[in-house]
Amino acid sequence: MVPAPVPPRQSLPGLPPPGIAAPAPAPAVSGSTKVALLVPLSGANAELGRAILDAAQLALFEVPGERLILVPRDTAGTADGAAKAARAVIDDGAKLILGPLLATEVQAVKPLARDAHLNIIAFSTVTELAGGNTFLMGFLPRQEVVREVGHARDRGFARFAALAPNSPYGRLMADALREFVSASGATVSRVEFYDPRADDTAPAVQRLLPEASPSATPAPAAAGAPLFDALLLPEGGARLKQIARQIREASPRGKPLQLLGSGLWDVPDLGSEPALVGGWFAASPPELRRSFEQRFQATYGRAPPRLASLGYDAAALAAVLAQGEGEPFSQQAILRPNGFTGVDGLFRFTPGGLVQRGLAVLEVEPEGDVVVSPAPRSFQDLAY
Repeated sequence: MVPAPVPPRQSLPGLPPPGIAAPAPAPAVSGSTKVALLVPLSGANAELGRAILDAAQLALFEVPGERLILVPRDTAGTADGAAKAARAVIDDGAKLILGPLLATEVQAVKPLARDAHLNIIAFSTVTELAGGNTFLMGFLPRQEVVREVGHARDRGFARFAALAPNSPYGRLMADALREFVSASGATVSRVEFYDPRADDTAPAVQRLLPEASPSATPAPAAAGAPLFDALLLPEGGARLKQIARQIREASPRGKPLQLLGSGLWDVPDLGSEPALVGGWFAASPPELRRSFEQRFQATYGRAPPRLASLGYDAAALAAVLAQGEGEPFSQQAILRPNGFTGVDGLFRFTPGGLVQRGLAVLEVEPEGDVVVSPAPRSFQDLAY
């Protein structure tokens, strides 16, 4: 992790020798600073928590400097566990808290850190938690929609729709689509929701595309509604593939839809489903993350889960900030306007505590996703 362009940039550290042992926390040295990492090392999310910790240790192994001591603590994935862990690291003299992971944990830790005059860089995506002493580093779904809508508008698409799960996540994505499509001067023709617990999504597809299903009875509001040419599908896994096949079968011939995805599409082998080939989704620059994944694999002998990169970038950010004088983890230091470049690309924090990322747009292809719109290299280049 290095500061983004202006001032001059360094290169990310190179690949460590393959097969090395997992790096251990650095020993305390004169003038060193303790930074806490709160993650679930037991409980339902222990595997992810362990990967985040391993990635953070890898970052400290690779990023130059010996002024930062990482102090990991287990939250057990609960609010009580997170509060207990926070009290322990505060008593131990930590100057910054990385994590925790879950919203309930962040809620428990935030007031304790505030009373101790510490800032938090958490991995949650619940935006209501941001602000004050809390900065969110998780991948924010609304930014994905903004990036995809901007790319689609640049390609001439002006009529949008969404088919989303009737869940907080699905409703958030649909609301973001309405907001940003309207701001771009285009229209959202239809939005349909389906029960995420239902086995069959065909009824929702028929409501979305009534003109292609003569046996279906369209709702009055849908009658005469303008057709759409771009469709947001914020879904993942087997359910996404099922919906994509149903959409393809129900779509009027000669009127192909441009599918738009979400972070749930950022998985290997999505192009094995023909109905998804050609779809677009926003994600961090794949070349940077691929290098991190290779280094993680070489170091630990296993592939990292998608969110492990948050641990790397958070620890690398802390290591860079620790080189500063005075109060290196102050809000002024964290709010560096030019941001930072990590394994998930360009990012910076807003005064409201939210992360802002430079995302690429990828197209699903059978042989692997292809970048069709590169991520910006600086925030001066950010157009969304």
